[in-house]
Amino acid sequence: MDINKLIRTNIKNLKPYSSARDEYTGEAMVFLDANENPFNEPFNRYPDPLQRKVKEKIAAIKGCESSQIFLGNGSDEPIDLLFRAFCDPGQDNIVTIDPTYGMYQVSADINDVEVRKVKLNPDYSFSADALLAQADDKTKLIFICSPNNPTGNLLSKSETIKLLQRFSGLVIVDEAYIDFAPGASLLAELNQYENLVILQTFSKAWGMAGIRLGMAFASPAIIQLFNKIKYPYNINMLTQQKALELIEQEADKNQWVELLINERVQLAENLKDFPFVEKIFPSDANFLLVKMHDARGIYDFLVENGIIVRDRSKVVLCDDSLRITVGKPEENTILIEKLKELV
Repeated sequence: MDINKLIRTNIKNLKPYSSARDEYTGEAMVFLDANENPFNEPFNRYPDPLQRKVKEKIAAIKGCESSQIFLGNGSDEPIDLLFRAFCDPGQDNIVTIDPTYGMYQVSADINDVEVRKVKLNPDYSFSADALLAQADDKTKLIFICSPNNPTGNLLSKSETIKLLQRFSGLVIVDEAYIDFAPGASLLAELNQYENLVILQTFSKAWGMAGIRLGMAFASPAIIQLFNKIKYPYNINMLTQQKALELIEQEADKNQWVELLINERVQLAENLKDFPFVEKIFPSDANFLLVKMHDARGIYDFLVENGIIVRDRSKVVLCDDSLRITVGKPEENTILIEKLKELV
């Protein structure tokens, strides 16, 4: 794949902003380059614009190179950068599955890019051929989310590989929930497919939603392009420091994931006994999609009682369904006990 054929002309010709911290690496004794206040250390200093220490830690646990990692303000930042780097407004388009994570549509709308949606099959599986049939010479990106949000299921690896082999643009696989799934991440395929971009996050399994740190994994050429157009200091010092601290607690993360998977099974068992529950869809994520009689009424009842779930009833293929995040055992018990009042 020749990435230069995909990049927007103005981005290809862009002379990026060079920050003071881009111009050297290593340690210095006196900083007089960035017009910083010399007091209130360490917060008076601009953070590392390339987050080198954090990327080294991530590379070690993910089994990849630091040059294959981009860090963003959540996964939403690399999603937006993909549009800004590759899609000409008003001309290009993307293809994605339906239903799926809503930010692909939002970023497309912000960047004036057409979205071509392909409905999932009734069992929430997808067909690579169906997505490819919607693509044309103006299709730059194909987005899939696996495990998918809001359906919760892991998507077929073989169908995803077919996309990578047959599509001439970029295939973005959003793996925000991959830690809760039985299938392995596609990170192992990163060196084999230059058109593969993988999104992951510290928000779910790692319990770091509050620090807003997302990851994109891709070829060094794509990562360099992201670095070219991102804001100079997109990841602040506090986020970098906290990430370095929490990455050391991988054993805790693994325990949380195991507990939540067990709770997911138990929550599904408890929910299926309610007469208003029609179906609980299989889940490979940290949530359940549950089809119910009067889903909106049940949603309103829960909100009135201080329990917040997500009403997905108006989402395609999710009629009368609530998306319920798996919480702590005591939180799941509160949910079940409150629902018993409706029986």
